[in-house]
Amino acid sequence: MNAPFQGSQSGENGGNLPPLTLLIAAPRGFCAGVDRAIEIVERAIERFDAPVYVRHEIVHNRFVVDGLKAKGAIFVEELDQVPDGVPVVFSAHGVPKSVPTEAERRELLYVDATCPLVSKVHRQAERQIEKGRHIIFIGHAGHPEVIGTMGQVEPGQITLVETVEDVVGLPFGVDDALSYLSQTTLSVDDTADIIAALEARYPQIVGPKAEDICYATSNRQAAVKQIAPDSDLVLVIGAPNSSNSLRLVEVAERMGTTARLIQRASEIDPAWLDSVDTIGLTAGASAPEMLVREVVDRLSQWRQVEEQTITAAEEKMVFKLPRQLVD
Repeated sequence: MNAPFQGSQSGENGGNLPPLTLLIAAPRGFCAGVDRAIEIVERAIERFDAPVYVRHEIVHNRFVVDGLKAKGAIFVEELDQVPDGVPVVFSAHGVPKSVPTEAERRELLYVDATCPLVSKVHRQAERQIEKGRHIIFIGHAGHPEVIGTMGQVEPGQITLVETVEDVVGLPFGVDDALSYLSQTTLSVDDTADIIAALEARYPQIVGPKAEDICYATSNRQAAVKQIAPDSDLVLVIGAPNSSNSLRLVEVAERMGTTARLIQRASEIDPAWLDSVDTIGLTAGASAPEMLVREVVDRLSQWRQVEEQTITAAEEKMVFKLPRQLVD
């Protein structure tokens, strides 16, 4: 679907600016889990009054976090930074079981904004342990979602792998009872390779009935695969600590296209446009559409931009809010 850009151009030469084709990926930006998490914080502030504390960044986007701070949210890393008697929201990435346990011990009012697709992985982990299986968890060490999921079971019941090479070093035997789960924001291709390695080494390993990588992650990667081959450069709007955004950069690079992660339009270097006729543009699941339009406007200062939206999938997913916030 083609949508010519009608925005303004700066500079005296106006319409004489050199042309630039902008292939904008769809879907892009906010997913249902991010929409829900942001609304949870906003509703909590309305219902309980500011300040409302949020454990960890609600989503990995500085623009979003700063906007919520302005409305009365206070972001902390651990519950011991939350005073008694104030509400606290848990981030969309999920938390270890010890966190709500501690909140209940302190009689804190808490609202869990964990993405329902992450919560599904948490429940899967519990069921695999109940069935006596050790879990091989595919994910990135230190990511909040990984910390939260591994914290659903006891230490020693779950092992993290990040690469195919990690699979080679696993100490389990072919007759051991094993299962695997994965972080929801991984590279679809990388995860498939790791799963193939696990199944080749441990034919008896049990996987989830449906893949754990969330629909939004898969769809955004599929959209990048469509725009990257026709682009000289791909720009991905997202935070450096956003797993799904980093994966979009990797997907474009695997297609042989130079890709850059940016948080705001101000980070774009005009030199990047040298010898570039077509730019692909997308945004990670935590980046609002406002930042996409900001980038379009920025590029329009240097080029006569023609937008084309390239659609890989339609998204209509909506997640329910926690009961505490529903009238």
